[in-house]
This record gives sequence, C-alpha cells and structure tokens, in this order.
Amino acid sequence: MSTLAPMAERAAEFRKRFADLEAEIGQVIVGQPEIVRGVLTGLFVGGNILLEGVPGLGKTLIVRTLAQVLDLKFTRIQFTPDLMPSDIVGTDIILETPEGRRERRFQSGPLFSQIVLADEINRAIPKTQSAMLEAMQEGTVSVGGTTHQLPKPFFVLATQNPIEQEGTYPLPEAQLDRFLFKLLVPFTTRDELKLILDRTTQNVKLHANKVMDSSEIAQWMGLVREVLVANAVQDYAIRLLLATHPNSEFATADTNRFLRAGGSPRGAQALILASKVRALLEGRFNVSFEDIRKVFFPAMRHRVLLNFEAQAENVASDSVLAAILNEVKEKDGK
Repeated sequence: MSTLAPMAERAAEFRKRFADLEAEIGQVIVGQPEIVRGVLTGLFVGGNILLEGVPGLGKTLIVRTLAQVLDLKFTRIQFTPDLMPSDIVGTDIILETPEGRRERRFQSGPLFSQIVLADEINRAIPKTQSAMLEAMQEGTVSVGGTTHQLPKPFFVLATQNPIEQEGTYPLPEAQLDRFLFKLLVPFTTRDELKLILDRTTQNVKLHANKVMDSSEIAQWMGLVREVLVANAVQDYAIRLLLATHPNSEFATADTNRFLRAGGSPRGAQALILASKVRALLEGRFNVSFEDIRKVFFPAMRHRVLLNFEAQAENVASDSVLAAILNEVKEKDGK
C-alpha cells in the first residue's frame, strides 16, 4: 500500500496484516497470544525481544515460525560457556589468491542474518554476550577496525531459563537495556496441552506459510512512527520512567526501598514505540494512557535493578512496577 494513502486506510490494512501474521503463526504455535503479539510488536518497532521461560514452552519454535511467515534469513546460535565473540561475529582470515598472493578477507559469522535466535543467551560468558551490543543497537559489527553492516531488518530474539542457574552468567545491564521487551512465557493450560499433544504425537506436519516480506515490514515500521502522542501522554511515560529511579521526584516508597537503579531513556523510547503499535491495533491513530500502562511491564521489568533487600525478601521487579503504576497518576498533580 502506498505511503500516500490516508492514515485510516493504512492503519486498517496494518491491523489486517498483523492479524494475518498472528493467524498463520497460530497454525504452528498453540496458545501464547500475548507472547506472539509482543514479539510482533518488537518486529514493527525494530526492537529486540528477550523470552524467559522454562524449557519446552515453544520459545524456539515461536522464533522459527516467525522467520517462516516473514520469509527472512534465520540463524540459531546456541550460546554455551565456550562460545567466543568471533564465533558469532566472524573474523578476518588469510586467503591465498590464484596469483599466489595472500590477502585478508572477512568471514562473517552467524550474526549476519535477519532474525537471530540467541538460544539460552545467559549461558555464554559476559565477553561473548557483550559482542552482541553493537549489533543489537546499531545493526553493525566491527572487526579489525572495519565496520560491517548487518542485513535489514535485523532482529534478535533471545531466550533464557529462569530456573536453572548453574553454569549461567547474568546478562550485563547494558545488554538488557537493548531489549525492547522482556516477555515471561507462561506455562500452557490444560486445553492447550491437549492440542499440543494432538499436533505433535500424531502424523500432523506443522508448517507456516509466508505472509509478509522485508519491504512490507519496512512500510509498517514507517507507519508506526507516524502515530501521534499527546504531550500529556508522553509526560506520563516520562514520569513512570523517572519513578523507577530511587530518590527521584516521582519515586514511590517501594522504589526507594527495593531498587538500586531505574530505567534508561531507552525505556521511555520502548514505552512510546510499543504503545504506538497497540494504538494502531486498537483502531486509533494516537497513543492513550492505557496503551502506556499495557506495555509498561514488558518494557521495564528488565531495566530496573533490584537491591540486596529485594533479593533477600524475594521481591519481584513486577511487584515494584505495579506499585509505580498504582501511584503515578495519569495527570500530573503540579
């Protein structure tokens, strides 16, 4: 659809195409509608996604299916303690030419893809995890003083297991901040588990068909940026972010007691961009206060750092964020 078409017409087409993606993914993935919607939201704002859940919930399958419906180049990287930065980024190698001369040539690693599944990312050493920073933020990698451009669109979906901590390394705060959302994958319900067994223990071949390509993705990414945000709504997002910082003007009692650091400006960007997608899906061309509230948890839960007291009392970041949502009002009281 042309970018010169009326906003209402383009927004309606976006909702239809978004629904098409959800429906096709649903041909393979059972349940998890909020997770699928969160992943697709990240896609249309150009944000990376961190999926956290116990093994067997379909996190890897969601990413594989997404690559199928989008017809994008897909790479899976299994993160392990012995994985080195050059194993994922690539390295310069020396080759001999037909003339007998030697020349240096860059051999790209598996990171040179469009959808990258970083499976069990917290099993890699911090040095390897940090090699992802430039790629996730800039869409480039630098090797031997040369900067190489990654394919577009470039989208990292990482998984981690919240239970098994032996042999894992906490993700650096700088890397966590480069994820648009942290999505907590819930366990399946009784009915969903029955359907999973019916599909996977019989002669049923699961496959998702192509729905969209990279050029159409770029078109919808542009549309998302056109959604309007009123000053009052943007200020609400700002105040929510500032409320995650201990001893700030908007900090709550729980913030001061349980947090040692709050979200960065990237957190505010995540709130606004994700809210724009939700506004379009709700049939609006402007972001509402409710849009901000709905994306607050996945956009912020990985950006706040709990202090020792919170860890000792087993306080979850979501409970602190819930208190912030409850106490920070939509309208500024000043």
